[in-house]
Amino acid sequence: MADPIPIPVGILRLPRGPDSSGSRGFSRRHSRDIPGVSPDVQGARAALRERFLRLLGFARGRPARFSLWNGIGVDAVFGSADVESVAFQVDSLRTPLGIQGSALLRCSDVLAFSFPL
Repeated sequence: MADPIPIPVGILRLPRGPDSSGSRGFSRRHSRDIPGVSPDVQGARAALRERFLRLLGFARGRPARFSLWNGIGVDAVFGSADVESVAFQVDSLRTPLGIQGSALLRCSDVLAFSFPL
């Protein structure tokens, strides 16, 4: 049997921002624009960001343990994180109240997370 024809999905386009930069209403301030930030600090930040992103890519589909600020620990299968690291998407989230098939954990609620090697 032939594969079904994919259904087209509409694209949401945000309106252009009021400024001439075309930032669509979002600030595009970079660390190089902040006075007093040296190139060495920028390089260190870039290296740490790259390591963190590699960790997230490696962790996909692996069991993870999340420690939350309220003292609760939950287990889940790591799915992904959004670009701005606002939330983690997890599957099979095991909480004291039961198991959720999939969930979003706000990064502001997560104190630490770990993956068994």
